[in-house]
Amino acid sequence: QVQLVESGGGLVQAGGSLRLSCADSTRTFNIYAMGWFRQAPGKEREFVATIDWSGGTTHYADSVKGRFTISRDNGKNTVYLQMTNVKPEDTAVYYCAARRRLGATMKPVEYDYWGQGTQVTVSS
Repeated sequence: QVQLVESGGGLVQAGGSLRLSCADSTRTFNIYAMGWFRQAPGKEREFVATIDWSGGTTHYADSVKGRFTISRDNGKNTVYLQMTNVKPEDTAVYYCAARRRLGATMKPVEYDYWGQGTQVTVSS
């Protein structure tokens, strides 16, 4: 059973940095594509970043391109989201998701497992 546990959220000032982590204990982690999504109050969940099983292919939402970096360490069964130059509009609950396919995707319906989320708050 895949269980995704996010960590690393918190309060950060605008312009600062934060690194989110998402860990899974199953041995199949290294054949799953992974993604990060976020949901702000009163808004729908939106795509942030995705990475394929090998880490060789990544995609980003236009709103975070050049500021956020997704990466993974299959030896540690962990995917990361490095957030830099954060803005107040980045405030949201961030969710990690796993897909039982090798290829990355930006579509939330194509993910099979979701974490509980971690709150990120950016103060101005």
